[in-house]
Amino acid sequence: MTRFVCAAFTLLFATAVVASAQTQPARITDQDISDAYIYLLGRLMVTRQQQLDFQEGFKWNELVHRKPGGVDWPNPNLDVAYSEAWVAVDESSCTVVSVPKVEGRYYTVHFLNGWGETLANINARIFPNRPSGEFVMCLRGTNVAVPAGATRIDLPVKYSRVLARIELGVNWDEAIALQHQFKFRATGTPKLPDIPKTPMFELEAMPGAEAFEAADIALDSEPDLNVGLEAMQEKTRAIAKAVKDPAERARVDQVVRTRAFADLGKAGARIGHGTILNGWVRPGVVGEYGIDYVTRTLVDYRGIWANIKPEVLYYRGSVDQTGAELTGDNVYTLTFPKDQLPAQYATHFWSVIAVDGVYFRVLPNPLNRFLLNNQSKLQYGPDGSLTLYFADQKPADAPDGNWLPTPKGSKYRLTFRFYRPTEGVANGTYYPPPLIKR
Repeated sequence: MTRFVCAAFTLLFATAVVASAQTQPARITDQDISDAYIYLLGRLMVTRQQQLDFQEGFKWNELVHRKPGGVDWPNPNLDVAYSEAWVAVDESSCTVVSVPKVEGRYYTVHFLNGWGETLANINARIFPNRPSGEFVMCLRGTNVAVPAGATRIDLPVKYSRVLARIELGVNWDEAIALQHQFKFRATGTPKLPDIPKTPMFELEAMPGAEAFEAADIALDSEPDLNVGLEAMQEKTRAIAKAVKDPAERARVDQVVRTRAFADLGKAGARIGHGTILNGWVRPGVVGEYGIDYVTRTLVDYRGIWANIKPEVLYYRGSVDQTGAELTGDNVYTLTFPKDQLPAQYATHFWSVIAVDGVYFRVLPNPLNRFLLNNQSKLQYGPDGSLTLYFADQKPADAPDGNWLPTPKGSKYRLTFRFYRPTEGVANGTYYPPPLIKR
């Protein structure tokens, strides 16, 4: 009898343990915390910029026309004049975009969602038969009357970020005049959202556990449209609940600052899942990310508002031919053979800028020269090759138009852009030549 009672008790105890294990949530691992943090950080980068925009005075559905060079975000493109806006549409309201006739220069009106994903572009590539006129941005699935003759474009979300870009080219005055002809107007009165109040931070001092305290606000205010990331959202929300406990919050904060920051830095070397050749990194995805949330966060961090590959392709260079980091204490050359000049890989234009390794802003210099491009006063070699120079002082053998000043004492990286890429840039087989240290 005693044996029977003991056996029964053992069986009941084991059953209870199994049942308890089945009902208790799985422990949140350090890797869970790191993954969820990197996922969430991309959204927080966008909400951070949105708060800065509206603090500056942005108004919904109104374009802000920037002066050339007048933007303050990582890795700016100084070849174009930017105009910016936040757009709201809903079941009864659309936004009309008026696009002037633009000839002989690149332009696009670029719409992104709250995760930095490209939603739409208005330009001659997308609308070759009608590249100018009125375009009406509406919420997908709505039955809203649009102006006669206008082209309707459906957006999958109610709220989006807009960057209009127009190539400056040789005649800046003409470009700026065209820039101011891009106009927005709402067809109704859309319901406007509250701006998500998420942590404000500097790029060199990213948030710790406080990021998860804002997770529900960040996730509830903007759907992630990419199928396959639902588990990441659940994991992020689970950690948001866990940090309400002081002991768990302290643990999460420590893991973020040790594990997640390290994981993010390691991923940054390849821009997530990009490839490297000749010391140049080419991102695997950009502008449209699918399940690659790591690359999305890195791009939002180091080059927010990036467009898709058919519009522009970005290469990042941060090392010379030996693998050593680029520094303003050295002189570097970048030589393109005659049959591989950068102009042949871009329908519109190419450019290269140098930015610092912390804020990703252009490097101050006495000449206020921040990039080289196809509009620079370039000189070619006797054999038709092109050599660009990066140095604090102009090398004696460098044509002035081929030299980009890089101040002493600064570590930096280069960003090479090809607008409307062609040939090897478009298909991923081309990389710029290596940077040679003299």
